Amino acid sequence: MSLRIYNTLTKGKEDFQPINPDHVTIYVCGPTVYNYAHVGNARPVVVFDLLVRLLRHDYKKVTYARNITDIDDKIIEAAQDSGEAISNITRKYADIYSADMAALNAGPPDLTPKATDYIDQMITMTAALIEKGHAYEQDGHVLFSVPSIENYGELSGRKQEDMIAGARVDVASYKKDAADFILWKPSTNDQPGWDSPWGRGRPGWHLECSCMIEDNFGKTIDIHGGGLDLIFPHHENEIAQSRCAHEGAPLANYWMHNGYLTVEGEKMSKSLGNFVTVHDLLEEFPGKGEDIRLCLLTAHYRQPVDFSRDGIHQATKQLNHWYRLTDGVDSEGVEIPESFLNALRNDLDTPKALSVLNVLAKKAEKDNTAKRQLKAAANFFGVLEQRGRFDLNIKTTTARLKLKAHKARVTTLGTVVEKDSVNPISYTKSYDSESVEKLIEERAEAKKNKDFKRADEIRSQLLENDIFLLDGADGTTKWEQR
Repeated sequence: MSLRIYNTLTKGKEDFQPINPDHVTIYVCGPTVYNYAHVGNARPVVVFDLLVRLLRHDYKKVTYARNITDIDDKIIEAAQDSGEAISNITRKYADIYSADMAALNAGPPDLTPKATDYIDQMITMTAALIEKGHAYEQDGHVLFSVPSIENYGELSGRKQEDMIAGARVDVASYKKDAADFILWKPSTNDQPGWDSPWGRGRPGWHLECSCMIEDNFGKTIDIHGGGLDLIFPHHENEIAQSRCAHEGAPLANYWMHNGYLTVEGEKMSKSLGNFVTVHDLLEEFPGKGEDIRLCLLTAHYRQPVDFSRDGIHQATKQLNHWYRLTDGVDSEGVEIPESFLNALRNDLDTPKALSVLNVLAKKAEKDNTAKRQLKAAANFFGVLEQRGRFDLNIKTTTARLKLKAHKARVTTLGTVVEKDSVNPISYTKSYDSESVEKLIEERAEAKKNKDFKRADEIRSQLLENDIFLLDGADGTTKWEQR
């Protein structure tokens, strides 16, 4: 089976036909480095890391680029607030981002272009757009003229008036049309800037990706990826400026976008107190980067995914089982089952691929060949790669089994605490249904009151008793004890 991709541009699933079968090119929008990346930022990283693994399996050569935006108004604001130099801020958070994504078993891109290294190329493209009649200078700004191009909005599929309202476009005095977007803007003395034909200034956000792609790959690449939130205006504007600069040549033949992420059924927001960074999660769950990765891949990449700490615990339980099954197994040279690869070739169907892994795990209980296939396929998926983890899991599991045996001897309500040589593990007498329901109600009330600390305490208390809460958009939909 050949790779099939849902193309956002054409609104349908298509057979992937690379420009050059001997060299596939893919570009994914990367971070703006002024703070820690939140868990939603990690979803495209693991999604496209898996896609690149698949492309490298099926094609002779793949070049994968993911940019870094190191000049942006948010970065300037962060520098002003902290008193740090912009270069220190961008270097610090770019390094942290790379380390955090590596902890999720995401391989580094082949190319990591930085915006500030492409200022000359951005000035050149801006000048070309002015010359071709697709951009104009006004009050020190250079703007792309949206009415100068046909089919603007074909990626997002929205009408122009809807796009303007949805993007909160600033109807500034220097704009000829409300939809026009900035290619170059002036910098004050306390802002970073570069000399240009239009005065000292800096580029608009959309321009950098078009120039990086042209400089590294040429006018057209095979695949351009990113989050759903980038379709408009970012990717829509990339298409417009690149097409106009290159006599109508497409920027990319296939556009792929991953869906949104919620946290326990709610939109992630600092005001709701549920804003979660990858860096904090890795500190909260040390050594569990691949568990977080598995959580992010459980839903199909184009669908929303609800992220929770319960989900991490469930992923850990699943991975621990696979680690026990594959302990000491050598998977080198083992062919990955076609059923697994074909699931991924079908528009990266990770739920189907996971079901194949679970079937292999069931067979692996008695079949050594299945054990080797399970390890090879799981490694391809980006998990079962942590050396030494199995020994820790065995000790922890042994301790839990001791506690379960002790459970039968507990006859009164209370807490029994036992420690093993690895981690302290607490156990509370198993709850009846009424007790669980009361705690769920208390947790819902705590979340309603934005007391997320108490909500997490209740969830952790239940997890210690193997009680898993299944949360949805309307709260906890059901629970089960395992």
